[in-house]
Amino acid sequence: MRITFLGTSSGTPTRTRNVTSIALQLPQRAGLWLFDCGEGTQHQFLLSNLRLSQLDKIFFTHLHGDHLFGLVGLLASRSLRGGEIPAVTLYGPSGLKEYVESTLHYSYTHLGHDIEIQTVKPGIIFEDKEFIISCLPLKHRVESYGFAITEREQTGRFLVEKARELGITPGPLYGKLKNGELVTLPDGRIIDGKELVGSPRRGRKIVYCSDTIYCQNAIELARGADVLIHEATYTAIDEELAVRGQHSTALMAAKVAREAGVKTLIITHFSPRYEADEGNGLNVMLQEARSIFPDTFMAEDFWSYEVIRPNI
Repeated sequence: MRITFLGTSSGTPTRTRNVTSIALQLPQRAGLWLFDCGEGTQHQFLLSNLRLSQLDKIFFTHLHGDHLFGLVGLLASRSLRGGEIPAVTLYGPSGLKEYVESTLHYSYTHLGHDIEIQTVKPGIIFEDKEFIISCLPLKHRVESYGFAITEREQTGRFLVEKARELGITPGPLYGKLKNGELVTLPDGRIIDGKELVGSPRRGRKIVYCSDTIYCQNAIELARGADVLIHEATYTAIDEELAVRGQHSTALMAAKVAREAGVKTLIITHFSPRYEADEGNGLNVMLQEARSIFPDTFMAEDFWSYEVIRPNI
């Protein structure tokens, strides 16, 4: 699972950072999920190695413009590429459907593919054989949600050496044994495939929280995550601004990560004010977060992070 940041600024873009959008590439499938879609996201796609044709789901934390204004332009450009274009499903707070339908209507935009719009509620909002996606409300000035992407438990590794010790040669039988089936060997022995498969492996978990001030739901959603992506709009010295705007400081994000027991924290959604001081504020922000949660990274536009599958 690869996370790519397409926009890491809050409110407005800067010379080096676009407004919010995060792409998630899925393992062993040509699928791409997008989380938020600020203005200019389609341009960020063009500057990256991501393929817009693979996009099939977009999740919106809330309906503020810096997380939303890039949507219709992106869908329109995707539609104009020609050929068979897969449908896209949009997930977001109440009002998303009305916004999309009215914008398409009044801009006379006709998409060459279907879109489905689902209004999210707390709990599971999507699941298939590989993933479960759930959400919880966060604490912001408008209706806002955090998302947890949880990979289902994986089958244990096939114990090849043990199979060879039993005199089982590679071939069609390996497939049946990997599936845990009972297999009768040519010499009459019956082998239980379950004995040749290791313990199940825990799936990966990624959590995305933006925009929000420190709150209990963020902790609950992030519990035990491999990666927590959390907004960090301000440094500690500007905490008053964070409280007023219902945003987080880097310390708040790190506190969520520590209390949720996550493995890695990635902070994003930085106020443009810190670009003006030659990045000194951003350095302070990273130092503040690492002071209470050392395994913290600071996202940049086009930076990618690979989420490795756990060994257990």
